[in-house]
Amino acid sequence: MEQFLQQLMNGISLGSIYALVALGYTMVYGIISLINFAHCDIYMIGAYLGYFCMTFLGLGIFPSLIISMVVCAILGVMIEKVAYKPLRNSSRITVLITAIGVSLFLEYVTMFFMKANVRSYPPIEGVLAESLNYGSIVISMKQILIVSISIILVVLLQLIVKKTRIGKAMRAVSLDKDAAQLMGISVNNTISFTFALGSALAGAAGVLVGIYYNSINPLMGIIPGLKAFVAAVFGGIGLIPGAFIGGYFIGMVEVLVAGYGNSMYRDAVVFAILIAILIIKPTGLLGKNTGEKV
Repeated sequence: MEQFLQQLMNGISLGSIYALVALGYTMVYGIISLINFAHCDIYMIGAYLGYFCMTFLGLGIFPSLIISMVVCAILGVMIEKVAYKPLRNSSRITVLITAIGVSLFLEYVTMFFMKANVRSYPPIEGVLAESLNYGSIVISMKQILIVSISIILVVLLQLIVKKTRIGKAMRAVSLDKDAAQLMGISVNNTISFTFALGSALAGAAGVLVGIYYNSINPLMGIIPGLKAFVAAVFGGIGLIPGAFIGGYFIGMVEVLVAGYGNSMYRDAVVFAILIAILIIKPTGLLGKNTGEKV
């Protein structure tokens, strides 16, 4: 039981990171029905921004986190304006190929400037270097920090979406862009804000994963990004609570497979879950089947 609880805590920590990345996927899809595969590389850039702030500027975790979120939000808006906005009325396959192209562009531009070497975050000192011991269960302060920040960011996101004017605009555009525009809502600004919000969360996830695993590289976003996409699909793509639940579920499944089975199979199990969900319930855990008028 103690081993199970230890693995469960590890899974919650990992799931918190997946949840933050999955939220970006699900928000963008909910607004413009686009799977933004460049999102996983914004997560990677967020990790590098945190590394730069902490290593070269000597900043602490929280200032580095905020700077990473702000810069990633700006980058997300730039990508939307340059790469996606001109193709908004194009076919889905065209936009999907563009998203993959943007993803590769971000990866190899980062590799050009930062090289392919693995970089290590500076060692964590002080309270965050400590851990809590309950018998054989060890909970590090880094894990508590990651889970706490993730929950705070998700709560803030829900408040923005449910309680603010821009949040109401996001929900209106998600339901019907044309009707929202007739009601005086700026669709372009709403879409840009959605990209900014999702990219900020990805930037935060990048810093948290750098702190947790202590190593980053230019291709670090590929597999976690795909797993976060699986989490979004599992919970119901386009639904914020679904992405949150899916992130924690995938994180715990991955850790339990590695802990009780073979770590080589953890990725295979996650993608097998994606296949099963698409076959059994394509709309995801919280999604509802909707008829399409023709």
